[in-house]
Amino acid sequence: MLIKVVCSAPLVVLIGDSGVGKSNLLSRFTRNEFNLESKSTIGVEFATRSLQVDGKMIKAQIWDTAGQERYRAITSAYYRGAVGALLVYDIAKHLTYENVERWLKELRDHADNNIVIMLVGNKSDLRHLRAVPTDEARAFSEKNTISFIETSALDSTNVEEAFKNILAEVYRIVSQKQMADRFAHDESPGNNVVDISVPPTTDSQKGNKLPCCQSL
Repeated sequence: MLIKVVCSAPLVVLIGDSGVGKSNLLSRFTRNEFNLESKSTIGVEFATRSLQVDGKMIKAQIWDTAGQERYRAITSAYYRGAVGALLVYDIAKHLTYENVERWLKELRDHADNNIVIMLVGNKSDLRHLRAVPTDEARAFSEKNTISFIETSALDSTNVEEAFKNILAEVYRIVSQKQMADRFAHDESPGNNVVDISVPPTTDSQKGNKLPCCQSL
């Protein structure tokens, strides 16, 4: 079965302080590339990748948001309508972990109540410089009922797993809603294309649409 992803807002967003490796996580997952000279994201950038989730092919659109304060008003607008978020910190810089709580609050203030959130401790290859104990971050994630994983965009450790895990959860939540709507309207489940739609944001309902996911 071919799954067509249709949305009027980003499917998954990457958030966190500037310099924690969000852009390299995105490029590693979508293009299998890593750039040591990667510059800070200005505003919002995105990339897509098709992958199998629960045995079905979907096209995921992932948005990389700027971590700098001056772009906060721009990036927070992209939280509305997102159904998944990777909240990233640098395991070698404790301040980026301390700021996770503020990012989480901002996300929950602006995003949908049902958004799937994963805490990501990036740069796990810097073991000798570790400033954030794994157990501390895991305890924080459990306290806040979000999932947790450590990754390295440099050597690819757990990058695939992080994105696949959150996309699988996002897919299950969104597809359940869409299938419920289909059956409510007596639509046949036998079609070979299933539309998975993310509800439009307030802005898009007013006519100022955010960029839309492409479909397979």
